[in-house]
Amino acid sequence: MIQEGDRIAVGVSGGKDSLTLLKALKLYQYFSPVSFHIEAITLTLGFDDFDVSPIEAFCKELGVPYSVKHTLIGKIVFEVRKEKNPCSLCARMRRGAIHDAALELGCKKVALGHNLDDAIETFFLSLFYEGRFNTFSPVTYLSRKEITVIRPLIYVPEPDIIGVARRHNLPVVQSPCPAAGHTQREEMKKLVRSLAKTFPDIRTRFFTALKNKHNRNLWD
Repeated sequence: MIQEGDRIAVGVSGGKDSLTLLKALKLYQYFSPVSFHIEAITLTLGFDDFDVSPIEAFCKELGVPYSVKHTLIGKIVFEVRKEKNPCSLCARMRRGAIHDAALELGCKKVALGHNLDDAIETFFLSLFYEGRFNTFSPVTYLSRKEITVIRPLIYVPEPDIIGVARRHNLPVVQSPCPAAGHTQREEMKKLVRSLAKTFPDIRTRFFTALKNKHNRNLWD
């Protein structure tokens, strides 16, 4: 994922995942066999009650350069487009904005805080709402913008990240999104948690299945 001389833009939303990722990458710099540079980037979505000052203070404490890119993505999705299922459009627009911001800073890699549960939830979302087997990969190269997206926390279950955030008292910022907690992804999150109660090792099983290349084309 990380190579000598990389300039990596870390997407920091203020949630537990992105803050954990930023702290982990900063700590990794101390013993990494290769030298790399990280820049933290936060996208504002146009909501009035989103305070980035805790994130800014956290980045200053870590010694990580911090940039804020102001957008109106939230207003476009909810007020202009009035999307019934806003997450898909919002995600696409945020991806484009973070990629552009990374390139402006001279970063050819973007690190995102997706964890193992996110990968499983995306698998279920694709299965139930699109009728296909799909989820994101640990490393994705985007040829159009010549950017590589990495997900260093992809093997980490969400409960572990929750524990890290609490133990290190990370300054988690509440999401200002009006759909937070009421999305299709939230439904999948509840499904995974429910399944984990019956099958405690389900995350490990999914992790193994997602890595198994023989499962990619089941009916070929």
